[in-house]
Amino acid sequence: MNPTVCKFAKYAWLVATIALLPFPCSAQDKLLVTPIVPAADWHQVDSLSLPIATVRKYGGDPVVEQEYGVKTLELRTYQLGKKRAQVVVEPATDATAAYGLLTFYQTPGTAPEKGVQLAIRDTHVTLMARGGNFIRFLRNSDAPLSESDYQALLVFVGGSKPSESALKSLPTPMPPKGLIPGTEKYLLGLEAAKRALPSFRSDLIGFEQAAEVQLGQYKTDKGAPILISISYPTPQMARVRFGALKNFLGLNEDHGEGSIYGVRHGSYVFLVLNAGNQGTANSLMDLFQVTQGVSWDQKYTSERSFTLQLVHMILAIFLLTAFLIASCVVVGVLFFLSRRFAARFFPNSQWGRTDDDQLIRLNL
Repeated sequence: MNPTVCKFAKYAWLVATIALLPFPCSAQDKLLVTPIVPAADWHQVDSLSLPIATVRKYGGDPVVEQEYGVKTLELRTYQLGKKRAQVVVEPATDATAAYGLLTFYQTPGTAPEKGVQLAIRDTHVTLMARGGNFIRFLRNSDAPLSESDYQALLVFVGGSKPSESALKSLPTPMPPKGLIPGTEKYLLGLEAAKRALPSFRSDLIGFEQAAEVQLGQYKTDKGAPILISISYPTPQMARVRFGALKNFLGLNEDHGEGSIYGVRHGSYVFLVLNAGNQGTANSLMDLFQVTQGVSWDQKYTSERSFTLQLVHMILAIFLLTAFLIASCVVVGVLFFLSRRFAARFFPNSQWGRTDDDQLIRLNL
């Protein structure tokens, strides 16, 4: 054999071996993704209606929950194989009330539930707001569920997030800058405000006038003041209530640690508790931006053009005229038929006599 050919064949095998080496290496280095989907075979096996007073057993406050519209509870039992879990469903007034209950019970010790919107958890319970329902997922310490099974239960009962319409109806969250997680609350009643603000004159807020309160605790150089936003149906109500707060609480006056600072913008009243000084309070109240618009000559906007509106008006006039003419004809026919009917069946009645019988003739 030619030595050149043998040398070429030797190097050809070497090149082929090197060329094939990356293929098995790339196969070994390729990342295999195996999606982990939690078991979703939960099904409801029992349902029991309970009075509102029993919410104490599950860590709730019946007086506060009644302010959010809760009247009864539904204790549901779900099963997955041999595992069982209990869920307490509390129908509130609407989506905002259910959201208010969620914020009322959250604390800095609670944490958002991973992968589930509007849901928080601690070691004993997971709280969720779904539409007009406030839901408690009870954890069984005797037979704890795995994280995948528990996550599947949350999604099975309430889904991973609320509906778009429910989200749009919720109040705007407090400004996030400096907000301490777990301190934001949405209050709709006096009892809830007393528990959230024990050192504040909550009776001056005016919940009987449909006031709504949002608050949160903020981290500043002077401590952790509380920022309060109160919304009223009209600016007039806000002005009257702000005057009462100013007179009874001495707003914007230096009283030491108990000083309360506030300002009114339209139908909103903003207050700051435990700020320490006016500058810190103003920096917190400046986080809000209130815009208002007034139009004195707002024109009516219609989907129809002017020509089409004119044609519709003319047609309406013709229809009204035809209706009046038809009504006159029908009334005339009924008048004539009633005279003929009375003349035939009641000849002695005045209505059935002809006009000639009723005229007095003077043959002069």
